[in-house]
Amino acid sequence: MLAEDLRTKTEDELKKTLVDLKKQQMNLRFQKTNGQVSNTSQFLVIRKDVARVKTVLQEKKAGVNVSAKTKADTAKTAKKK
Repeated sequence: MLAEDLRTKTEDELKKTLVDLKKQQMNLRFQKTNGQVSNTSQFLVIRKDVARVKTVLQEKKAGVNVSAKTKADTAKTAKKK
């Protein structure tokens, strides 16, 4: 999940995405308790996605307009300096 994609969503869509991610996180915890988790890296991925959604929600509430720079743009700028 990319922050650029999240910035195009409305606040309601972001809140729904956050709820879905929290449900996935809870389900993974239950699976871990029962010894059914085969891919433990999912914990990290979901936790980072939750952080991204929360960050974008805060940006929208604060009215911050973040320009979406790609890694390639950032690398080009760094080479010029």
